[in-house]
Amino acid sequence: MASIEKADVEDLLQTFIDPNNGTDLVSAKSVKAIVIDGNNVSVKLELGYPAKSYIAELKAAVEEHLKTLAGIGDVSVEVSVKILSHAVQQALKPLPNVKNIIAVASGKGGVGKSTTAVNLALALAAEGANVGILDADIYGPSIPMMLGLSGLPESKDQKTMMPKIAYGVQTISIGYLVEADQAMIWRGPMVTTALQQLLKDTNWDNLDYLVIDLPPGTGDIQLTLSQQIPVSGAIIVTTPQDIALIDAQRGLGMFEKVNVPVLGLVENMSMHICSNCGHEEAIFGEGGGLAMAERNRIEFLGSLPLDINIRQFADSGRPTVVADPDGRPAQIYRQIARKTAARLALKAKDFTTKFPKIVVQNT
Repeated sequence: MASIEKADVEDLLQTFIDPNNGTDLVSAKSVKAIVIDGNNVSVKLELGYPAKSYIAELKAAVEEHLKTLAGIGDVSVEVSVKILSHAVQQALKPLPNVKNIIAVASGKGGVGKSTTAVNLALALAAEGANVGILDADIYGPSIPMMLGLSGLPESKDQKTMMPKIAYGVQTISIGYLVEADQAMIWRGPMVTTALQQLLKDTNWDNLDYLVIDLPPGTGDIQLTLSQQIPVSGAIIVTTPQDIALIDAQRGLGMFEKVNVPVLGLVENMSMHICSNCGHEEAIFGEGGGLAMAERNRIEFLGSLPLDINIRQFADSGRPTVVADPDGRPAQIYRQIARKTAARLALKAKDFTTKFPKIVVQNT
């Protein structure tokens, strides 16, 4: 019987495509060790993204894949997760205690961007990551209501704020600092200063991902984010409607101009399913998000139905991912979260925090 060679195993693993990043395990640098003992093979895989609900499925699938190798004996696959910090815009460095910042944007209001951002953060946490969410919509903060939070954040030193916690996710919003019905009549410089303070004066605790829910459009806050805040990647949220797609294209163009990688596109309200008879109807058009993703050569992360439960859960302060974790919409959000983080894991790593700080002193 011919012996098993390490190269044979590696070649076979190169034909296994991870559905979350569309890349084979070897090219994604997920294969950390291959040990051969006679005809028995053990493989250690390390994912760069949280995947608690996928690890068992991946382990079983890779073991079955390896068993197709002629003459192979026992097969053992071990899967672990290690989330690293990734490169940001030139001249910027990642924030302390925040490995990666993901911006969630739309060119247009009313497409479900905040609902997507909240459920994305909760889904990343459900998959095993340490996650925070920053509500950057200074004029219309909605994160407090969606997460059932209110009241001033705690301050232990009277200078910085502790994030408020909901469902294991760290959060901050201007909505915690003002009355719910108070209008924010601020000019651009005040708004951008407020965003910087929310970001830098919050004591984030060892975050793998900080999701920033941006206001719609391409104005002052988006410009500040792209020029002064270290963003690892962005997600565009749209509906299939042509008018929404036009504005989403503008948002995509902005991130490309400031060299922030767009990790993919999410299509909301893709299909209305009647709660009485189950009839499906594409109220806002069909296939627009997928067509835009293909045209711009970015990943289509997923589509969500126009579902009354998604709205009701968000309004009640218990978003879909926590209110109905086994429901189809929650599963889609978790799939989008895995794909987003997996796409980010393929990007260049940031090692600036690994280098020692060199101080020159006169003696």
